[in-house]
Amino acid sequence: MTVFHFFNCAILTFGPHAVYYSATPLSEYDTLGTSVKAALVYLGTALVKLVCLATFLKVSENDSFDPYQELLKALIGFIDVAGLYFALTQLTHRNISQNHKFQAVGLGWAFADSVLHRLAPLWVGARGLEFTWDYILQGLEANANLVLSISLAALGSLMWLRKNKPKTLIPIIYACAGIVATMPSITSYLRRGLGWHFPEVVGFELFTSLVMAFTSWQLFAACQRPSS
Repeated sequence: MTVFHFFNCAILTFGPHAVYYSATPLSEYDTLGTSVKAALVYLGTALVKLVCLATFLKVSENDSFDPYQELLKALIGFIDVAGLYFALTQLTHRNISQNHKFQAVGLGWAFADSVLHRLAPLWVGARGLEFTWDYILQGLEANANLVLSISLAALGSLMWLRKNKPKTLIPIIYACAGIVATMPSITSYLRRGLGWHFPEVVGFELFTSLVMAFTSWQLFAACQRPSS
């Protein structure tokens, strides 16, 4: 039963990435190489973030919310944006469209994040004798992160790759990208500052991911319309 629970949680955590790749045109255009490159960039970015966090952050003796430390975390979190910029603009890609490029980059980014942050806890915890909902919630959180990563990649594509976007949409694009990039700090505030429990935080992440996916989709569609 414990192994069965582990496999259920692992499929919930990593399965949507494979489903997204196979159910969209990404598989038809063979964008797996782009996703792998983006995953490697994510691992390099995560290493830089780890060094910065270990260098500039103090180890807190309690789990209370520290605004200064969280602000510093948010600033360090923008290293992810720099990594996405590199993945979208500097990596060599096959001759794929902008639509497929940002999806492949976001998918590889989200998959690497799930493997790095969730595989070990699943392997150690989900195989335990005592059943807990935490690992199912982690799987749902990974799904929210997948949507947020693709949304951030879409917004980054609009910021850095599309030149002829309407000027009225530029502040909205940057504001949405800032919200998605600071989601870890927002959820940390909900947990530590407001005392939200893990299910409530995951529900907030799922709701926010859907809102940001719809918003980025509308912005992308608006920027693709020919200017009058």
